[in-house]
Amino acid sequence: MSSLDSSHQEVHALYRAHHGWLQGWLRGKLGNAGDAADLAQDTFIKVMLAQVSQQIREPRAYLATVANRLVLDHFRRQRVERSYLEVLAALPVQDMPSLEEQAIMKEALIEIDGMLDGLGPKVKQVFILSQFEDLSYAEIARRLDISLRSVNTYVARAMAHCCLLLP
Repeated sequence: MSSLDSSHQEVHALYRAHHGWLQGWLRGKLGNAGDAADLAQDTFIKVMLAQVSQQIREPRAYLATVANRLVLDHFRRQRVERSYLEVLAALPVQDMPSLEEQAIMKEALIEIDGMLDGLGPKVKQVFILSQFEDLSYAEIARRLDISLRSVNTYVARAMAHCCLLLP
């Protein structure tokens, strides 16, 4: 038997033993059975792709950790989508992007938000103002009532953070 077959069997055993528990745990966190089912499946896919099932000593703790990260991503995605829909609702009909453009922009926003995750709120805000609202550093400093030096530092920190995440 190959190690891949063995790994799949271990994930399958892990799935059989803990899927019901994980889905219930997720339902409690999300309040939605459909999203809980989806994230439970995504959790096991991540475990399978990571090929770590042989090293898992505390399956429920491990699964809860993986699933909790997916829950946080799920909520972040929902927050970005709500904000994007609010912006779209405020646009005049003639400026409304096509459905394809909307989907592309929404995915790009979610990816950017994920990249900026881990930065402090002020750093994130400064970076967004500089990159997406095209404000000068002096305008950002005035708007946020911070020093120009802080703006420089925050933008540099955000740029370095993003560069580290690029492949």
